[in-house]
Amino acid sequence: MECEENRVREWACLNGRLTPAEEARISVYDSGFMQGIGLFETMRTYGSQVFRLPQHLARLASSARQLGWAVIPEAEHLEEHVRQVVTAAGPGELRVRVTVTTGSLRATERETPELTVVATASPGARYPDEHYLQGVTVVAPGFVQGRRDPTIGHKTTSYFARLASLREAHARGAFEALWLTDDGGVAEAAISSLFLVNNGRLLTPPLDTPVLPGITRATVLELAAAQHVPVEETAVTLDALRAADEVFLTNSLMEIMPVVRFEREPIGHEKPGELTRALAVAYGEQVERECGRE
Repeated sequence: MECEENRVREWACLNGRLTPAEEARISVYDSGFMQGIGLFETMRTYGSQVFRLPQHLARLASSARQLGWAVIPEAEHLEEHVRQVVTAAGPGELRVRVTVTTGSLRATERETPELTVVATASPGARYPDEHYLQGVTVVAPGFVQGRRDPTIGHKTTSYFARLASLREAHARGAFEALWLTDDGGVAEAAISSLFLVNNGRLLTPPLDTPVLPGITRATVLELAAAQHVPVEETAVTLDALRAADEVFLTNSLMEIMPVVRFEREPIGHEKPGELTRALAVAYGEQVERECGRE
């Protein structure tokens, strides 16, 4: 009979201790649990390698600095948590998440604050193939993100609004929910970055919109530059979205997801476009160069 350890597929490393994910426990006084003060990164493995792990961890540390955390997470410490859960889960397509909070609210001013660090690894990172072959639908439920919100542009654990917009999109038969700016422009989607293609040019909202500085977003911009595709980081409107030749979304799990409908309106020819497909191929090649074959 296969031993219990070998059957476990979802692992957690909590403050350096590896355990099956369901057995991991944090304090009821943890700031992430009590006040939603936390940051996270979601990543994907190819084989046993996490794609662009250093960039993910650097983004998390940058957010901690910008948000005024007293203790900044150290990349080496976070990497060790990731290594443990990925090794325990074994090779394959894994969804890996690192979550860091500012620790227990019971710490006194005389104590050095100690972060809570959790890394998890679980199977099932890939979206259905038909999404990529047929394209998906996005809607704009009316959720707005503004410059005065200090959490915008950071992956914080205060994630209810994002999930609420995504839940509304799903209820309307759509894949993703677009988030708007104060002036009615389009910023990003609930859990992904937004790209448009117009007359061979690649367009995406600039980081100071503000939007999350996506790791996959940055990779796509690199790949576009390498292929001499004109790129413009510019404000995007709903009218521009409707008139685009192609639209796609990016995040670490989606990679490059073609969008073929906005609400009930077709985008372009209502099928994944040529540049979207070319960038998806280039992305796969980049993954292979950095992580090797799956």
